[in-house]
Amino acid sequence: MLPSRSCILCRSDNTYELSCSGKIYYRCRQCRLVFLDPQFYIDPIEEKARYDRYENDVEDPCYRSFLSRSFNEVVRQIRPPARGLDFGCGNGPALVAMARESGYIMKVYDKFYADDPNVLSHIYDFITCTEVAEHLADPANELDRLWHQLEPGGLLVIQTKRVLEDERFKTWFYRQYPTHITFFARASFEWLAEQWQAVVYFPHDDVAVFVKKAGAGNIVISEGDGKFV
Repeated sequence: MLPSRSCILCRSDNTYELSCSGKIYYRCRQCRLVFLDPQFYIDPIEEKARYDRYENDVEDPCYRSFLSRSFNEVVRQIRPPARGLDFGCGNGPALVAMARESGYIMKVYDKFYADDPNVLSHIYDFITCTEVAEHLADPANELDRLWHQLEPGGLLVIQTKRVLEDERFKTWFYRQYPTHITFFARASFEWLAEQWQAVVYFPHDDVAVFVKKAGAGNIVISEGDGKFV
């Protein structure tokens, strides 16, 4: 088990304490991830109770517009029919509905609402992870598993707000949700891309798209408006 001060993404011990509002966070100097000390995690029963209160209406046009920041990258890069996984679909899987309406074949996984481990043994053309990464206690293993579930040429699309400088973090609204425990910087995603030998681009300030080595078939890699690194 890693010491509490070791980074939960890159495993570096080069971290420093970044505490506020009576909680202890750490920030990694190597990948710039910010993560909460586990002693401040809420228990799973309370966590699920909070998610149960979310009103994620599948037909809500505002919610669909929010998710389209990720889904549009799938549409732009990968033609249907293609196999997708929505990891952390929650109690209102609107992105899944959007994808199926567009002709994609979708599976879902959520530890509270769709806990079927079998879907985590399949291979996919794309995986979406919207507003999930900030809830991960072990992002290194969780995200690496998803990466290895992708076909060559596939996409891993992660939507989560990116943390900036330390002083802004202390008053950041996104930090104040009790279920938010892990906060990625752009550098965190760039570190992941280097480990995976992947292409990563950032079409929005809360979306990172990882592209595996280009393959054949229905995968079409296109830079579009995204910025590659």
